[in-house]
Amino acid sequence: MANSSNSNSINVPEARQAMDKLKMECAGEVGVDLKQGYNGDLTSRQAGSVGGQMVKKMIEAYERSM
Repeated sequence: MANSSNSNSINVPEARQAMDKLKMECAGEVGVDLKQGYNGDLTSRQAGSVGGQMVKKMIEAYERSM
């Protein structure tokens, strides 16, 4: 393994704010009450729906840029 650090880390520090904003926006769209900071009380289904919505939006944005 070339990189032993966490694969979920964001390599560009400025991207963290954009990803957090996207996460909050997507949570609202799928009806998940996401709060700043710790969200360990979410169910797997809730967390997955937020993540899935984020991926969907990122793919759509990429397709628009092509």
